[in-house]
Amino acid sequence: MNTIELDGDRLSLEAIAQVASGLAQVKLSAPSAEKVDRARALVDRIAQGDAPSYGINTGFGTLAEVRIDKKDLKELQRNLLLSHAAGVGQPLPLPEARALLLLRCNVLAKGYSGIRRSTLQLALDMLNKGVVPVVPDRGSVGASGDLAPLAHLALVFIGEGEAFFEGARLPAVTALARAGLKPIELEAKEGLTLVNGTQAMCAVGVPALLKAEMLAELYDVAGAMTLEGLLGSHKPFQAHIHEVRAHAGQRACAENLRRLLQGSELVDTHANCAKVQDPYSLRCMPQVHGAARDGIAFTRRTLEVEVNSGTDNPLVFADRDEIVSGGNFHGQPVSLALDVLAMAATQLMSISERRVEQLVNPSLSGLPPFLARNPGLNSGFMIAQVTSAALVAESRILSHPASVDSIPSSAGREDHVSMGMTAALKARSVMEHATHCLAIELLVAAAALDFRNPVKPGKGALAAYQAVRQRVPPLDKDRELHRDITQVAGLIDSGELLAAVRRATA
Repeated sequence: MNTIELDGDRLSLEAIAQVASGLAQVKLSAPSAEKVDRARALVDRIAQGDAPSYGINTGFGTLAEVRIDKKDLKELQRNLLLSHAAGVGQPLPLPEARALLLLRCNVLAKGYSGIRRSTLQLALDMLNKGVVPVVPDRGSVGASGDLAPLAHLALVFIGEGEAFFEGARLPAVTALARAGLKPIELEAKEGLTLVNGTQAMCAVGVPALLKAEMLAELYDVAGAMTLEGLLGSHKPFQAHIHEVRAHAGQRACAENLRRLLQGSELVDTHANCAKVQDPYSLRCMPQVHGAARDGIAFTRRTLEVEVNSGTDNPLVFADRDEIVSGGNFHGQPVSLALDVLAMAATQLMSISERRVEQLVNPSLSGLPPFLARNPGLNSGFMIAQVTSAALVAESRILSHPASVDSIPSSAGREDHVSMGMTAALKARSVMEHATHCLAIELLVAAAALDFRNPVKPGKGALAAYQAVRQRVPPLDKDRELHRDITQVAGLIDSGELLAAVRRATA
């Protein structure tokens, strides 16, 4: 199994996906271990002194002015975790919970947190041995970080809360024992260190982003299949059209469509047709899909920075001999980026649904109504388009930005919050809808290409058509379409469809 070395600076989004899937283990780099030790030495020195230092010998939030006696510093940290573990909702899925633990380890590895190395090592051991904290997905406003989710994560460190281990949901102390690990007693600042940061919104946001990148490429594939099924024009994708508008996503989409459509036999069958222009859902794919690609790229850049950022409060600067409070825990950059991600995917869905309408509407397609073999007796893909419309409608609601919707907390001390976790959860839901919308277009476009046989579409569209047909036979008569949609969604999620298309267009 691959081992990824954590130093707090170079963790890639793809490496996060590997660890989240249980395909890689982690270890702390030697330079990071030294930085962690130096920061901890400064915390220990401050904790033994009399000068007030936030979170070390004071209360938290609005209670920051309350001094805590030295004899109560350990209890202060334990109480922080217990009081902040106020989450509700469903547990994060195991991959997201593993990503959360990994991201917390990575930020601690930067050496600005003041954690003991032994505490960080427990977190690494939990990750490598499969002890995954049970973390409710609701309860964060993304201000002083994802306080409630991170508190639930950290409870396991002290033998409280629950964890998944070897397929069972167990009391944390039991899960640790079965993995050969022991809970710890937190020292000064460690509880605060474990709950400050944007790691929960990133743990949900990173897989959503990676999913969106795959979907964006596959929406080009579905669009190419639809274009061929409708005998649409290839001319709007010519390179010189897009050279005069310098948006990177638009150019990339147009290039991809040209690649997918290369070798088409269908294009010659309507070279001299009377139609002057295709509808926007076909003609403007580079402009719409491209804008979505640009939004997705913005989200990637933001997350790549954030997962390798120091987001604690206060931050420990051992080289400056300074512990200082700031606001790096605030999730606004991530919240905004994940809102953009949801909007980008919703746009892909919205134009896809319009292409499905073009396919099933006989007055637009020139094909049988709803692509049914015996219309009237059979309804064909009538309700598949309705399902797509329903998913688009819900995703439009989910695309209302969370990042502009602040609700002050902590008696007004946290008077502007990011709602970053809300943005992440919305983005996750939109990606699920986008997968099913894509599956519907692939199914309906494949049915249109059935009517064009034996004339072949472009090589990328043909590869996708063949991959779909390996899973789902032609719709000769009505059947339960949800089974077909589920089959194609599985083809998408497995990566098989994208791999087949890439092989054909390499």
